[in-house]
Amino acid sequence: MTRTFNTDGYCDPELNYMVDLSGRLEKIKAMVDEEKYFTINRARQYGKTTLLTALGNYLKNEYKVISLDFQTISHADFEVEQNFVASFSREILECTEDLPDSVEEKLEFYSTESTPHTTLSVLFKTLLELCRKSRQKVVLIIDEVDTASNNQVFLDFLAQIRAYYLKRRRIKTFQSVILAGVYDVRNIKRKIRPEEEHRLNSPWNIAADFDVNMSFSEEDIAGMIGQYENDYHTGMNVGNISELLYDYTSGYPVLVSRLCKLIDEKLAGTEMFPDKKTAWTSEGVQEAVKILLSEKNPLFESLIGKLNDYPELKNMVYLLLFQGQPIAYNPDDASTDMLMMFGFVKVEKSTVQIANRIFETRLYNYFLTLPEVQNGDMYKFALRNKNQFVKNGVLDMKLLLEKFVIHFDEVYGDRNEQFIEEDGRRYFMLYLKPIINGVGNYYVEAVTRNQERTDLIIDYLGKQYIVEMKIWRGNAYNERGEKQLKNYLDYYHLDTGYMLSFNFNRKKKTGVREIRFDDKVLIEAVV
Repeated sequence: MTRTFNTDGYCDPELNYMVDLSGRLEKIKAMVDEEKYFTINRARQYGKTTLLTALGNYLKNEYKVISLDFQTISHADFEVEQNFVASFSREILECTEDLPDSVEEKLEFYSTESTPHTTLSVLFKTLLELCRKSRQKVVLIIDEVDTASNNQVFLDFLAQIRAYYLKRRRIKTFQSVILAGVYDVRNIKRKIRPEEEHRLNSPWNIAADFDVNMSFSEEDIAGMIGQYENDYHTGMNVGNISELLYDYTSGYPVLVSRLCKLIDEKLAGTEMFPDKKTAWTSEGVQEAVKILLSEKNPLFESLIGKLNDYPELKNMVYLLLFQGQPIAYNPDDASTDMLMMFGFVKVEKSTVQIANRIFETRLYNYFLTLPEVQNGDMYKFALRNKNQFVKNGVLDMKLLLEKFVIHFDEVYGDRNEQFIEEDGRRYFMLYLKPIINGVGNYYVEAVTRNQERTDLIIDYLGKQYIVEMKIWRGNAYNERGEKQLKNYLDYYHLDTGYMLSFNFNRKKKTGVREIRFDDKVLIEAVV
């Protein structure tokens, strides 16, 4: 049977190329063995369902696993206790084999009768009976648990689990309970009506920390595409391709799988990439990135939708992207917490950063294509003159900088220092976008993104260009910048680099000059 890369639903190792989950499953089983109750909270399409499915199979020889999905229960049933009990009972009956006769009989009654007597308390007495009579210890797994988390019935459901967890030394209850979703039910107060103070505290304060890393490492990716290579013998450099895929995605599972799927199914066999050998190259990865960034898919729609729903998140993302403002991680800040929960950002060295290059570029594209931005003069200048910047398939960065200096001075030359410091780099990216749109991509190197310096990496038709955008702080600072850019060019094996300096000195000399720095050519533009 031919296997494929999968981005729809959970992955099946017999049908799909997958990373090796055995190490993760072993760590989770250790938590189950220790009677831990915990939550698995990750952003959309982060592999939660695939992991839970694999976990159920991994545990079933030692435990009786009840695995449910709250998406199969209607929202209306969560609003009435008796309806929830009926739906919950039906789900257990449908997904669980070999129930004790007395338990099955009671669940059948609850599932077909909706009376005042079928309460959560009655349901849990039956579940405790199941735990007592089962030959194996019982593990309860619930996926998409936050589907139900904005009502009181669900809070009461969690309270029942908590109550019996606290009595587990005196009565036989679940060995482990695992709840999975985007929202952390320990912080369920953000989903409950804020005006009702008595509903702000979640009863799920018994949960142990879940520290298993679900993102893919370079080794994970190499293992997955290594399976593919064993099947097709493309001759790809597995190590280099896995490193490149990781560089773009930071291991976000669905992004890795989508890029692989695009290379395999969309690129191989095209005029540009006539076979799998030519597709599984660095050029193929870059082309797949371009296709992915132009797609409409549920993940990106959710990403942008959250920005529109939460203006405070949109403002924070804007500051991260365009003004290079370092945002220290504060676990008590609601906006940061939500950005992490939705998968926008990660925390590295105690600062908040955009989660990966794919998200970063998609977010740049979003902010740079807003109507109020594209109606500006800089965008129109670039759009009108875009054809002159590409010669024989090569992006003429020197000419682009020369024209940018002219147009920027015409439009914004009389603006104050604060405007240029906060928005100057954004206008260069806005100028660049229509020129490379549809052919090239760009991203910002995270380690150099700050209020004074940002390195922009441009990929265009297989070639890379590095532009250091910085605020002018005097000749000494500029010389340090030249040295930093030279080191960066060494890292990327490039001979020419570009600098764009925003200078507030009234006696400045604007324009573009070319200088030699050791064995490198640096082209510097000053506005």
